[in-house]
Order: sequence, then C-alpha cells, then structure tokens
Amino acid sequence: MKKSATLSVLVAVIQFCVAVIAEAQQTSKIPRIGFLTAVSGSAFASRTDAFRRGLRELGYIEGKNIIIEYRYGEGKTDYLNQLADELVRVKVDVIVTGGAPATIAAKDATRTIPIVMGSDADPVGSGIVASLARPGGNITGFSTLATEISGKRLELLKEVDPRLSYVAVFGTSTYPGNAQALKETEAAAGAFGVKLQYRDVLDPKEIDTAFQQATRARFGAVLVLASSVLLSQRMRITDLLIKNRVPAIYPNNEYVEDGGLMGFGPNIVDLFHRASTYVDKILKGAKPADLPVEQAMKFELIVNLKTAKQIGVTIPPNLLARADKVIR
Repeated sequence: MKKSATLSVLVAVIQFCVAVIAEAQQTSKIPRIGFLTAVSGSAFASRTDAFRRGLRELGYIEGKNIIIEYRYGEGKTDYLNQLADELVRVKVDVIVTGGAPATIAAKDATRTIPIVMGSDADPVGSGIVASLARPGGNITGFSTLATEISGKRLELLKEVDPRLSYVAVFGTSTYPGNAQALKETEAAAGAFGVKLQYRDVLDPKEIDTAFQQATRARFGAVLVLASSVLLSQRMRITDLLIKNRVPAIYPNNEYVEDGGLMGFGPNIVDLFHRASTYVDKILKGAKPADLPVEQAMKFELIVNLKTAKQIGVTIPPNLLARADKVIR
C-alpha cells in the first residue's frame, strides 16, 4: 500500500474516532440547572429541598446525572443581576427562580436559556410573561396569585380581634405585586372598618425603624406582604413582634414555622416541588413558550398556638377548626 493511501486511511480512522468520542461526550452531558433567589440559602431551604425532592422523584440525582448551580442574593436584590450573569456564563441549561426579582434579573441576563419561575405573585402584571396561558419567550413556571388574597388575611386578623381598628402593613414597594396587594388590603380595610399604616421596607436595616414608627401610632396588629427583603429577615421580624406581644399575619407558612402567629397563602413549597416537573419537560425538549404558567392549587391557613400563648392572644375555635395546620 502506498504511503498516501495509508495516510488517508489513518486520517479517516482518526476522524471517525474523534466523531465517536464527541458524540459520546454530547450524549453523556450532565444537565446543569441554575437556581437563583434573592434570599439566603437558609431562608430558602424548604423551597430548595422541595425542588430537589421533585427532581429525585423524576430520576435526577444531584451530582450524578444533574448539577445544580445555586446563587443566593442574601437579601440584596441589587446583587441578582450579577448572579444571573454568572449562571449564563457557566452555561446552565435551565434557570429556576425564586421570586419576581430573581426572575426579572434572569430575564435581563438571557433571552435564550429557559427560565422556570418557582413562584411569582403577578408575572403578567410585572411584564415577565405575555399571559398565563401563552407565556411566550423563554419564561414559564408558577404564579402564587398572592395579590388576590391579601384582603382575606386582614379578615383573619379581625376574627382574632374583632375590636381591631388599626393595622400596620409591612411591604416593599419595589417588589413586583406589592402595589396590587396593598390595594387589595386597603379595599378590605374599608369593609372591615380598619385603618392601615403602610411601612415601606426596602432594606433589612429599615425593619426596626418601620416597627418603631408603627409603635408610635399604636397599631393593634401587623400584616406582612410578600417581599424578598422581609422573607430573608423573617426570624428577626417574628422575634420582634413576639417580644412586643403583637399579633401578625404573614403571606406564607414559613414565617409561622419560625414563630409567626398566623399565615395564609399559597403553599409555595408545593410550587417548587412542582417546578421540578417543568425542568424535566424542558430538559426533554419542551419549550417554555408552550408550557402555560400554572397557578397555585394549595392555599393553607396555619396557626401557631405557642406564639398565641406567648403574646396573650386567644385564637377563636372556629378559626382553629378551619386551619390546615396548628403548631402546638
């Protein structure tokens, strides 16, 4: 055989081997998931655990056949854009977001990488998706519909204390959905004959000031709106209110697990468990634009009787009977 022919055969064999290796590497590529939220890892642990549990149920084992890149904002929403850019640079296949600020940061960072919202109060109103049925673009996920039940929380406070006439509302004006939630609460306040004082908490350092201002106005209870800033500081908030023997109601159950009196809202842990199913569909070829934004299906009332005893509040029997969970 001539040298040229031998060389040609050798080149062909090498090219074939390279192609086989490349195909094998592509086939065995481990999916990489980005997980982005504005709060700390400890504050978000129950939601993260639910998401991972959902993945395991679908056959994904972290570190074996899937990799999760965690990015936590530690309560600093202005840090989210940098974290989202990091996830884009490491070339994740999907980004899962916890809360509207994280979703907006991810949307600003990429128009091509699929994004799954673990929870968002008002994704249409905040311009994240075109509609719930047809989200369009690269974003889909789950909506909490929290803005529509803010009035119910005020009603529950009124059940605990029928004489209640003045309530401090803690929220974050920059948090998507906050304005609508406040509007719903104000409408309910008029119906129940309750006056509200809104305290805008944009930074954890403002929590003490907000509480002191409300104290001077002699409020009778506190209603906390959904907020990344407040969620990241929930133990500090619940401790402060218990110390001052103030009843309060919160937008989700995590506050109550950490000592809050009452919580009413969507089961957000369940939403993050369900988010794993959307990640699975996308990894198998589904497009976010074709997956409708699903709404919360589980709404729960949770009451902490230990806290009620600490602050000297009696929870009416009919309210306890309606509670989905009672901490004794």
